[in-house]
Amino acid sequence: MTYVVVENCIKCKYTDCVEVCPVDCFYEGENMLVIHPDECIDCGVCEPECPAEAIKPDTEPGLEKWLKLNADLAPNWPNITVKRDPLPEAKEMDGHAGKFDAFFTDKPGKGD
Repeated sequence: MTYVVVENCIKCKYTDCVEVCPVDCFYEGENMLVIHPDECIDCGVCEPECPAEAIKPDTEPGLEKWLKLNADLAPNWPNITVKRDPLPEAKEMDGHAGKFDAFFTDKPGKGD
């Protein structure tokens, strides 16, 4: 089992989760984070830290797309271990439907 970052992270990109991760398995894209599933140790400390509730265990139904996306992007994006401010539009975009189709980008972020 692993944890995955899902759609609600897009255009929010809260980084509270990266600060508590004991194995530094978060990777940063331009407007979201992902978890490297081969590095995640399933400790679960990141899940309650996400204000957008965008981290889920991969055992929840319907997350196959997100597990694949996390696995595909993590090796290509820079590692992030330090908390930073969320995106300026985070509060407005939290819970917004259809974020993947409207806003997702596979461009890497800055990382640490």
